[in-house]
Amino acid sequence: MSTTVLLADDHTIIREGLRALLATEPHLAVIGEAATGMQVLEETAKLSPDVVVMDIGMPELNGIEATMLITQQHPGTRVVILSVHSTSEHIYRAFQAGAYGYVLKESAGRELVDAIRAAHCRKQYLSRKIQDDLPEAATGLRNPASPLERLSVREKMVLQLVVEGKTSSDIAGKLGLSPKTIETYRSRLMQKLEIRDIPSLVKFAIQHGLSSLK
Repeated sequence: MSTTVLLADDHTIIREGLRALLATEPHLAVIGEAATGMQVLEETAKLSPDVVVMDIGMPELNGIEATMLITQQHPGTRVVILSVHSTSEHIYRAFQAGAYGYVLKESAGRELVDAIRAAHCRKQYLSRKIQDDLPEAATGLRNPASPLERLSVREKMVLQLVVEGKTSSDIAGKLGLSPKTIETYRSRLMQKLEIRDIPSLVKFAIQHGLSSLK
């Protein structure tokens, strides 16, 4: 019986490459793709994949927050993060969100296949390069005291959409809230982060992997 996989990355060429890679592996079957964080939640609910391969820098909802929601809402689905980020903060937050694996994009190939199979068996997997560069990762990373810990899940969702240029009305429509409530969330999160302007907010979001903006 095949392990079913959903690919989540905002770049079509990467999804195509991953699909081609996994197509050569027996007992692995790609059953769907998603290009945004919101879409991966929809596709997971519809397809119930065994494993989601998730990029961190996803539009609308970043991969770490999407991982947390998948873990909460679909406990039968495991997530493997595939990312360019190798900082202790990103890795810690990914596993804290419920990911079973963390693979660097530069190591994608055999490692990704191994990570998918490990996740399906409820075993954790970490890229060898991360283990070499961050030895403490192999025995469990400690919380690097990220300022993101000050924000609620909803505030982090609003933050990402704000830095992607969405208006309060746009965000309200996506999250099912009123524009006034979105304005309150925006004011509160900027106060918590001690950030006073949008350019600084954009810089913060990129540094902490909350935005796919380059």
